[in-house]
Amino acid sequence: MAYWLIETEEQLDYLNHLPIKEAFVEIIPYHDNIHPALNDVSLLYIKPFDSTKGYMLGIDHSETFSLSKTLINDVLNKIEKIWVRDKKSSLYYFQTKAFHDLSILAPTYIPPSTQAHNYLYSHNPTYTKINRIIPISKHYEKCESIYNQIIKFLPNKLPPYYDFYNTKTILAFLLIEKNGININKNEFNKHFHPTQEFYSIDESTIYSQYNLATTTHRPSNSFNSINFAALKKDDKSRKSFTADFIEFDISAYHPHLVGWLVSYDFANQDIHQTFAELYNTDYKTSKEITFKQLYGGILKEYEHLEFFQKVKSFINNNWIKFNQEGEITVPYSGYIFEKSKLENMNPQKLFNYVLQNLESAVNVCILMDIHKILRGRETKIVLYTYDSFLFQMGENEEYLVEQIRQIFSRWRLSVKLKKGINYNDMENI
Repeated sequence: MAYWLIETEEQLDYLNHLPIKEAFVEIIPYHDNIHPALNDVSLLYIKPFDSTKGYMLGIDHSETFSLSKTLINDVLNKIEKIWVRDKKSSLYYFQTKAFHDLSILAPTYIPPSTQAHNYLYSHNPTYTKINRIIPISKHYEKCESIYNQIIKFLPNKLPPYYDFYNTKTILAFLLIEKNGININKNEFNKHFHPTQEFYSIDESTIYSQYNLATTTHRPSNSFNSINFAALKKDDKSRKSFTADFIEFDISAYHPHLVGWLVSYDFANQDIHQTFAELYNTDYKTSKEITFKQLYGGILKEYEHLEFFQKVKSFINNNWIKFNQEGEITVPYSGYIFEKSKLENMNPQKLFNYVLQNLESAVNVCILMDIHKILRGRETKIVLYTYDSFLFQMGENEEYLVEQIRQIFSRWRLSVKLKKGINYNDMENI
């Protein structure tokens, strides 16, 4: 094919019959900053690895005829492996098992822009379909530049942990994102100031976005100037989120995880109460002392306790292995922290990295079981923040609470439940 622009079914049929085994795909939505739950596709760039050029497929753009997304999805489903910069976002637009997420392997890549992109975005800040009027040649130029950068990060062999993140992790957080969170607009406007409301808000629903491409693969969740992973508890901003909520909080989660790592059995005791007795202090102070030691190092006055002896030994042995072998592997996720890719490491920092990765991996397994239970139900999980899981309950579905609790029990985790009609005024149940 002599041309790089594909806008007719006849041209698409040519592409459909090419024996493409591996390709890079960049989806160009209506607007780069709008959440994919509220967005749609303008163009799709596809670069077969055995081709000298990429192709731009017209879906909804001012300069082209329109191709059916269904027909394009059929083309994508015939390709064995498709690399995308963000699989989670891509799955909002096209459903194919061939998507492979580049962000698992490479640092977050900020794509180059063109003067046309910069000019039209800056002069049309509220136009929701800005990519429809940016010249296709400029989109093509940008996509070619992106491909030339990302090709450097593609490995000859995928690491053993890749499948866990490319399948389970992405799906676990995609299914939360799609649910959105119900808001009271009047209350919301008192506390939050999004960059543009239309980026993430549709009437009374707001959408968050989990970023999985962090150093430890512990997801962050900040979108449209709102940090959903760090909503304050003392300024009443949580009153903005309204529904029939039930929240599951895992009790003493990190001490539990450390117990798994160091083979220490707490025997279903209240961990913080146990430590309060050992420290000879109150419950609240006990929690502070324990977390201070897990993240800042073992204090001398407590290093004689069996648990902290095991923790100190684990930290030291982990550090020795990391330096001798150049890497260490985290349970459940199988993720490998490589010495050559990390800077300014020390024994305690490495331990913290392992703990954060382990926490996230266990939570992914829990989330996948939760999604199975909620399939076809009105009840939905709307927010995840490390040791907390927030559910919007469906009518007459209270029986699901015990089923969800059993998932945590199978992991030998104790949970505390709260209930409320907004996220601020939650009461223990």
